[in-house]
Amino acid sequence: MNILITGSSGFIGFHLTKLLLEKNYNVLGIDNHNSYYDKKLKIDRNKILLKYKNFKFFKVNIKKKNIIKKIFKKNKISCVVNLAAQAGVRYSLENPQSYIDNNILGFFNILESVKENKIKKFIYASTSSIYGLQKKFPIKENFNTNDPIQLYAATKKSNEVIANSYGHLYGINNIGLRFFTVYGPWGRPDMALFKFTKNIIDGKKINLFNRGKHIRDFTYVDDIVEAILKIIRSKKKKKISEIYNIGSKNKVTLLKYVN
Repeated sequence: MNILITGSSGFIGFHLTKLLLEKNYNVLGIDNHNSYYDKKLKIDRNKILLKYKNFKFFKVNIKKKNIIKKIFKKNKISCVVNLAAQAGVRYSLENPQSYIDNNILGFFNILESVKENKIKKFIYASTSSIYGLQKKFPIKENFNTNDPIQLYAATKKSNEVIANSYGHLYGINNIGLRFFTVYGPWGRPDMALFKFTKNIIDGKKINLFNRGKHIRDFTYVDDIVEAILKIIRSKKKKKISEIYNIGSKNKVTLLKYVN
């Protein structure tokens, strides 16, 4: 079984790719190693993956439609997991174009190739940010998601809507995964865990918004990738379009997290 993973050098993409390779799946990885955060981290992750004989890597941006189409045509792919995206909430205020290019146009390019190559299972990353200023917990998949408060979340909402329409039009089983604040080894340096830890080590103050009263559902990366593996292996299809929250269901205030 050949599985294509976009964003294979990213945080979740790396852990998922490594798990699949250890389970003897053939994995094709796509990543552009952009400079949103330190490229060295992505390159180092990729070096570990390249040690596996069942891994093939393509350094390309998913915006490059023609190159993406060639990769799909030359490789018999059974399942696609789209994790490539412009991440980060605050960065969307500085560079909104990157979110439109990568999260909408890039997503569309992958989905078009899935359609053209008649791939029946398409799994993609959404986000818990899609729920906006939700105050009711635990958050369930049927809660309203029509009021995203950042561009990042808006692009992920667009992904869900586009995937749903392609599912109905072309019979693609599309599964959106709303991740809740993922942490763990090889994590992103722009996220709270690494920012806070670095400041503690350096003896610096930690910036806490809303006096640390924010509530988060922190999810360990191994739990995330185990969930994706189960979805890849599952042969049961409840309906064309499926959405799942992937989280721990534990409310943690940011202040408690820091402590």
